Amino acid sequence: MDERGPVIAMDRAPLGSTKQLLAEEVYQRVGASIIDGTLPPGSRIRDAELAAQFGVSRMPIREALQRLERAGLVEMYPSRYTQVTHVPPELTEKTLEFVGYLGGAVAATAVPRLTIAEREEAAVLARALDDALDDGVALSAARMALVQFLAERCGNDLLRSVLQETSMPVTRNLRQWSASDDDREQMQRIHRDLADAILIGDGPAAERLVRAMHLVA
Repeated sequence: MDERGPVIAMDRAPLGSTKQLLAEEVYQRVGASIIDGTLPPGSRIRDAELAAQFGVSRMPIREALQRLERAGLVEMYPSRYTQVTHVPPELTEKTLEFVGYLGGAVAATAVPRLTIAEREEAAVLARALDDALDDGVALSAARMALVQFLAERCGNDLLRSVLQETSMPVTRNLRQWSASDDDREQMQRIHRDLADAILIGDGPAAERLVRAMHLVA
């Protein structure tokens, strides 16, 4: 540890080919370490150390870190280090609102287009949200799994690309949120109604319920 704080080392499986390592792969790997807590808020990241760890030049490292900064996951201090950002309560609230509107649009677009088999699979994902209500990490992952499933089948490339680009900060920002005891019964009802709406292909109802489960009226 130096006077500026700890540098977190990441344990990673060997790369398939360092020659093909691009900024995208670095972005995904470092981002995953932020999301899963390997790199907790306040952790210091230095591009030279990442370059040595991944066996690449600093260019893809810097490109990946710049992209992570645009996503709000890190702050860069040129010629010094990069630091993982914290998630204040107001950011969690704004992220809930964002996902409510985006996820609602995805649901409205996708649900009427799903096959019967896809509706049944999506309904299972909706009902499974109940099992994650007490765990913010699990709930964030379960909600994203449902929205991503719908996005892949919504037939709208723009919606799908926006969700893909924001899925990493969204997942990280909502890890601290879970349903309170007062909200638990209401959330269970929303999940049940959402599964029913998906099964009958009711896009407007699915949109309203996805918004509701993210506290958006």
